[in-house]
Parts: sequence; C-alpha cells; structure tokens
Amino acid sequence: MKKFSKGHHSSLNELNITPLLDLAFVLLVIFIITTPQLSNDLEMNLPSPKKQQAPAPPPKINRITVEANGRIALNDQTLELPALRQTLAAMKTSDPDPTVVVRGAADVDYNRVISVLDILQQLDITKVGLATVTAP
Repeated sequence: MKKFSKGHHSSLNELNITPLLDLAFVLLVIFIITTPQLSNDLEMNLPSPKKQQAPAPPPKINRITVEANGRIALNDQTLELPALRQTLAAMKTSDPDPTVVVRGAADVDYNRVISVLDILQQLDITKVGLATVTAP
C-alpha cells in the first residue's frame, strides 16, 4: 500500500500572498506611469512694459535752526517766534504737507526749541525731524 504524506493533502493553513503583492506593485507602477503628471502652472501677473517715468523731485526740506544765543532761523532767514508762526502758516497753505527739520545748538536753552516744536504742532505740521550733531 502506498503511503501518502500528510503535508501534501492537508488543508492550507497559510495563504501565500507573494504573487498578490507582486500583482499589486505592478498595478501601482502602471497607474503611476499612465496617470498624467500634475502640471505646476503658476498664475503670474507680469508687469507690462510702461514708459519710463521721470523720478519725482526730492521734497523741499525746510530747516529751522535755533542757535545758542536764542536766535531762530528758517532757511537761513532770522525770525522771531510770531513771524515764524506766520511764515510756517503761509508755507502750510502753499504746501499742505511741508517737511521741517529742527536743529538746536548744543548749549541752547531748550525752551526755545520746545517753543518751535509747539508752533509746528499747533499748525499741524507732522513731518518734523530733529537734527543732531554726532560727537567727533
């Protein structure tokens, strides 16, 4: 009598999935290759060539100097505080946003500089700079 080995006729306890994985990887590669590539289109609004515009002229800077002796000068013209107020008011009517730089001497009574700054604030002149001198 012929003997049969139990290994050949026994039920399959484990399923061999290697061919299934091979099939899955082949299908994955096929889908990757056949799928159209996503295009990297960027929406850009490029500037159109325009005529060259002349550069704007630099703004006129008005310089107020308060010297050590208390003398106040607007653009090298000596003025007292009431005359300075009138001149700045006339300047404000001609140029609605004037630029002013205030420079006080190192040993000036600073109340004079504060008086000039008060006039600028009362006339609503907002573009104000304070000039300083750096030590050598």
